[in-house]
Amino acid sequence: MVEVTPEAQKFLKELLEKNDKQGQGVKIYLAGMACSGPQFGMKFQSEKEEGDTEIALDGFSFYYDQEAAEALEECVIKFIDDPQMGTGLTIENPNVNACGSCGSGCN
Repeated sequence: MVEVTPEAQKFLKELLEKNDKQGQGVKIYLAGMACSGPQFGMKFQSEKEEGDTEIALDGFSFYYDQEAAEALEECVIKFIDDPQMGTGLTIENPNVNACGSCGSGCN
């Protein structure tokens, strides 16, 4: 199961409010694979769709489908505010070996 930290929940709730999407939720989806593991996208979603898993959070719901569920297993969605990385969400995936580049440099 995926975990959403309190800071990430606050960020998402504020994002929904800023975009006048109160009452909606956020869907995470598998956007592809890269050498560093699965890549995800997010979008606003008004309700649970067939096949979605729903996590009810404080003020909104978080959704993902079966394809994303497999890649999100044991992941933690965190809020970051870093001068070099920027401000937003990151997904910490303990199942993927850290990799700085593609190719033989990955351990």
